[in-house]
Amino acid sequence: MFEEEHLEPQESGEEESRLSDRDALKVDLYFWLQALVMALVGLILVFTFIGRIIGVDGSSMMPTLHDHDMLFLQSIGYTPESGDVVVLSKKSFREGQPIVKRVIAVGGQTVDIDYESNTVYVDGVVLDEPYILEPMRELPSNFATHVVVPEGSIFVMGDNRNNSTDGRSPELGVVDERCVLGRALFVLLPFQDIGPVESISRPA
Repeated sequence: MFEEEHLEPQESGEEESRLSDRDALKVDLYFWLQALVMALVGLILVFTFIGRIIGVDGSSMMPTLHDHDMLFLQSIGYTPESGDVVVLSKKSFREGQPIVKRVIAVGGQTVDIDYESNTVYVDGVVLDEPYILEPMRELPSNFATHVVVPEGSIFVMGDNRNNSTDGRSPELGVVDERCVLGRALFVLLPFQDIGPVESISRPA
């Protein structure tokens, strides 16, 4: 009788302990799942209302960006500024496919390009452009060397000037600000290139 009375509470205690362990695991899983869902919802909101992710196609922005780099863009509340690296889509250019370029000048500014001295002037002031890949080769006469940028538009060029179809080309020309999808803030992939995208374009 004694033995039976002694064993029953022990077995009951072990069973309660096992149940408690299972309950604790369920609670942990619930909170982890809740945190994961909240994180996913947050990411979706960020990419829907604040920015987006887009890939680089081509080498026109080397050495700043490379083919297949993945970029995080600031989309909402962004106004293009000189020196920013932007992604834009112009319906009349390459069927509206997104392209990545650097803003050289904005509405109201004047751009002059001197191939002989490898110099770009904005409003008569030389730009300091440490980001370009190599000296510019002169383009055919139908490519722009003097551009007055209309209000509400931007003039863009690639950092790899000799392998970039950009604002100098009659195919693209100046671009309406409304065509800008966003400013490139960060390189997300590949891992060796992760980091911020610098906005540089200053008078020398």
